[in-house]
Amino acid sequence: MSNGFTDKLKGAGNKIKGEVKEEIGKNTNDPSLQLDGQRDQLKGEAQERVADVKDKITTKIDEYRK
Repeated sequence: MSNGFTDKLKGAGNKIKGEVKEEIGKNTNDPSLQLDGQRDQLKGEAQERVADVKDKITTKIDEYRK
């Protein structure tokens, strides 16, 4: 299982990739590419939220162990 930091990096990468795809899709009038870009951005958002949850769980576990 990857840690929160790794998920945040993956999420940021997918968001950037999605923004680029969506912009290219708009400029080339390609709705399919626009949609693909939006999907990548949503995937990135989800990965970042998963990372936040993992970080919170890790923090709680560390607090419990003290």
